[in-house]
Amino acid sequence: MNHKLLAMGLAFGMTMSLAACSGGSTSASSSTDASATGSTAGSSASSSSAAGSASASFTTVEEGKLIMATNAQFPPYEMVADGDGVYQGFEGIDVELAVAIADKLGLELVIDDMDFDSALLAVQNNAADLVLAGLSYSEDRDAAMDFTEKYATGVQVVIVKEGSDVTLDNLGEKMIGTQRGTTGYKYASDTPENGGYGEDHVLGYDSGALAVQALVNGQVDAVIIDQAPAQEYVAANEGLTILPTEWVVEDYCIAVDDGNTALLDAVQGALSELQADGTVDNIIAKYIKAD
Repeated sequence: MNHKLLAMGLAFGMTMSLAACSGGSTSASSSTDASATGSTAGSSASSSSAAGSASASFTTVEEGKLIMATNAQFPPYEMVADGDGVYQGFEGIDVELAVAIADKLGLELVIDDMDFDSALLAVQNNAADLVLAGLSYSEDRDAAMDFTEKYATGVQVVIVKEGSDVTLDNLGEKMIGTQRGTTGYKYASDTPENGGYGEDHVLGYDSGALAVQALVNGQVDAVIIDQAPAQEYVAANEGLTILPTEWVVEDYCIAVDDGNTALLDAVQGALSELQADGTVDNIIAKYIKAD
């Protein structure tokens, strides 16, 4: 690990989850309904499985529904499908996981697609019940939201042009593109004393796709982004490659509003069941093939 990463690990504890996120579109958010039926909300809703324990009750923003805030530009975790998609135009790991959780809780899933920063604010402003958006844990986010245990490991990497002289050791001398609002943006734009490269060396974009396009156009020298979408972008853009060493390793989690303990417990209960019976692993394996 180079000295930049070591410093970053010391500064951030390397326990924070990664670029939460996905690439963010600035278009108006759109809601679509996706799975099952259900429970109550506003008042209280009872879990339909052992997932929140039979006696546990919780509230949701809208009666009978579980509203998921996301940014559907973060393949393979959430994306707008070319065709009908897996669930009414959307597909990806987080989409299928959300449908499975909603089904266990006896709720109808509503997917609300918006830019990434807005997705984080939606649960805090009582506009959504949870965020599922390739969201990584961080202490700053934990002050405003409550997190489940991790359901996947996120790795941030660096995309460069083939033949580039960019390395992890000289990255701080280059111009870096990231998605605005992600932990990648936060870490990279922090001061060198805290393990970052400084704001002057980082440009924030509304989505990972726009950051990658800036790299293709020569507007930045490198892009910091999560590994899974990085692989998708490199496959779609000839002449790009990923540096061989991981930049940061983090945990993907689900988040609800700070203090909404009952809903958090219900979601965590459902998630734990889905992990125990292999559903989560199967969903991930469907989209991310083992090397």
